[in-house]
Amino acid sequence: MSVDKQTVAKIAGLARIKMADDELEQMVPELNNILDWVEQLGEVDVSGVEPMAAVIPNTLRLRADEVDADPLTGGGRRDDVLANAPAAEHGFFGVPKVIE
Repeated sequence: MSVDKQTVAKIAGLARIKMADDELEQMVPELNNILDWVEQLGEVDVSGVEPMAAVIPNTLRLRADEVDADPLTGGGRRDDVLANAPAAEHGFFGVPKVIE
């Protein structure tokens, strides 16, 4: 696959980038080199390689999901939290209406 000046101008227009004619001419070989490199990557045999998200195996450390584990931040403290709210409505924080 290769691009010409007209294709580069179309891409620049889609990206809302204003380019002069000489800049368009300079971009044609650069984009063609990038596309050639991508085609080379497509030729690599990856049939035995499993997809991965990271190079190093990564596992997250998880904690037990306990609601009342900490008495200061645990559950069942809604009234204490809402006591500091400027406007509490039906057990929730009241906020100003922003959409009419």
